[in-house]
Amino acid sequence: MTEKTLDELNACSKADFVAALANIFEYSPWIAEKAAESRPFAGVKQLFAAMRKVVEEAAAGQRLALIKAHPDLADKTQRGDLLTAESNAEQNSVGLDRLSEAEYAAFDRVNNAYRAKFGFPYIVCVRRHTKDSILADFEKRLPNDPAAEVTASVAEICKIAALRTDLLVQGPDRLQVHGRLSTHVLDTHSGRPAAGISVELVELSKLGVSRVIARTLTNHDGRTDVPLIGGRPVPIGRYELTFKVGSYFAERGVPMSDPPFLDEIPLRFSVYEPEGHLHVPLLVTPWSYGTYRGS
Repeated sequence: MTEKTLDELNACSKADFVAALANIFEYSPWIAEKAAESRPFAGVKQLFAAMRKVVEEAAAGQRLALIKAHPDLADKTQRGDLLTAESNAEQNSVGLDRLSEAEYAAFDRVNNAYRAKFGFPYIVCVRRHTKDSILADFEKRLPNDPAAEVTASVAEICKIAALRTDLLVQGPDRLQVHGRLSTHVLDTHSGRPAAGISVELVELSKLGVSRVIARTLTNHDGRTDVPLIGGRPVPIGRYELTFKVGSYFAERGVPMSDPPFLDEIPLRFSVYEPEGHLHVPLLVTPWSYGTYRGS
């Protein structure tokens, strides 16, 4: 999809409007076609609300067709031309293109179980999740009845569409689809921010390989120059932040044991609000440390 301004979308022909927004909803240009009748839009939120209203007011058969237009997750047979560029990028962003054999087996099992029960693919907004949380959500939703899953699927489709709209359309306002994960380190031994501490953020995985999300150094304020995760949802899941504090105190001539009592400090935590701001600070001396959930 090529970025468009809201002014361009308001002024262009209906055909160009539909072409620009055709894949906001997977293989369903009829949604953009109907929403075009509500132009002009004062903001991106109003544009998205018009498209969402089309989905909500669509006949049951149309909503089911919209659900069935989506691919199975992590299905090797649906790669390439069978996926839209948007779906491909979304699945790749969470690592569904490079699963371990155990993870592929788990996704294959739940995909098949879900399709066998409901007759349509399991849909989730993958940009809001990690691999582990997707599998957990699969299991949570399998006991639902078909009507509940149609409702849940449409809600997830709208979350996917909101993120695609945010990427595509520039306007005077923005949809609230991004979160932020940040940290700072306070050297409570000296009573000042800890600059130059190496920080690593890892997304943990039960079945596959945990992956590094960010590596950085704290600045003169004890913070990182940019959020550890920002400009997108913070995926639901389990994480580990590791702070290399031993070398920091050694470089400042602080008397320590050999080897140091605290060398690398790992903090494990979970994310459950993808659009929220989660701040995970570290308060540290050569002999103690603490943390809390900030915002």
